[in-house]
Amino acid sequence: MAPDKTLQSRLPPLAPSLFDAKKKKGYTFADIASKLGNRDEVWVAALFYGQAKPDKEDIKKLAEVLDVRESYLVEEYGEDFFPDKGKLVDMPPRDPLIYRLYEMVSIYGYAYKAIIHEKFGDGIMSAISFSTKIEKEVDEAGTWVKITQRGKFLPYTKF
Repeated sequence: MAPDKTLQSRLPPLAPSLFDAKKKKGYTFADIASKLGNRDEVWVAALFYGQAKPDKEDIKKLAEVLDVRESYLVEEYGEDFFPDKGKLVDMPPRDPLIYRLYEMVSIYGYAYKAIIHEKFGDGIMSAISFSTKIEKEVDEAGTWVKITQRGKFLPYTKF
């Protein structure tokens, strides 16, 4: 899926080329992740949206997988590229799916916080030492989206 036109001005300049190459190849983000060999589909999608930073090996493999010039990827995603995380989403989000994720945190955020504090103590769940996975589940009641988030617990320090 290509990004919404209203989002394009906030994406890295290379993003349209990546989305075009992905479409031309008929790949999903999972396909690309599999071909990279060491990345998850969510990380690959985040890279396309400028929210992740590839290393040199990622750049080399991505160029091969998408038939994009490696020098072009190095120029855009090389040493001087740092993701501008979080700037893509308006608050509150207007996209219905992203809004539902925001809504989940709005509704269950304090419940999550209370339970994390009960189980781990005073601290936070890292979004830096973090991984996430999206799965599809089907049962007699319908089709379900399963999102797993795994973040390192970081206790607050006392000083």
